[in-house]
Amino acid sequence: MASFDLRGKSAVVTGGNGGIGLGMAKGLAEAGANIAVAARNQTKSQTAVAELKSFGVDAIALTLDVNSEDACHDVINQAAKKFGSIDILINNAGTNIRKNPEELSLSEWHTVLDTNLTSAFICSQAVYPHMCKAGGGKIINIGSMMSIFGAPFTTAYAASKGGIVQMTKAMATAWAKDKIQVNSVLPGWINTELTQIGRQQIDGLHERVLDRTPAGRWGEPEDMAGIAVFLASQASDFLTGTAIPLDGGFSVQI
Repeated sequence: MASFDLRGKSAVVTGGNGGIGLGMAKGLAEAGANIAVAARNQTKSQTAVAELKSFGVDAIALTLDVNSEDACHDVINQAAKKFGSIDILINNAGTNIRKNPEELSLSEWHTVLDTNLTSAFICSQAVYPHMCKAGGGKIINIGSMMSIFGAPFTTAYAASKGGIVQMTKAMATAWAKDKIQVNSVLPGWINTELTQIGRQQIDGLHERVLDRTPAGRWGEPEDMAGIAVFLASQASDFLTGTAIPLDGGFSVQI
């Protein structure tokens, strides 16, 4: 459908070389968008770029430490120079430190908040003038089930992902006049490197997720592709400020 056609559009995906980020990037590439993969591990990024180019689009790998304000601005500007514009930004880069609140150091708190939340603010701020120049754009912020729920081992992570939802709403109201839609996606339990580590650290997590999820399975990165295309395309031009769970029904199961 033309509404979902992203040909001629360009996207920056932070943390786009694996997991949820790569799943979303593949969806955008399949719909025709050029992709800038912005991440730290260049070996992984080059592999991701090769996969994305198989869809017949242009793709580049840009080195990004999201904890550096200058690096965030540089990456956005590099992508804009390469593609001529930036129409889509996916703020996906993230980390987690699983500790109970009394065990969490201030340094660890800042690491999680800066990586998950502050970087999304900086990248959004950096892309804003480029989207204004292009006549509009789409920003997709990646939240989490921990934007909704709490768990004893997710104090900093939950704070960062709850912040993503509220930041999304504020940006959506600020930038609607510029024809920029800002939305967030709240992935459920998706099978990624981070959640594989979580299953090793948390006894019984795998079984609890299966029991709670009506779909009866963990999500896969490719499950993220469709929502990425929808929120990046003109099909979502009248949708902004939302937080959409993509969780196989996890958040509605009692």
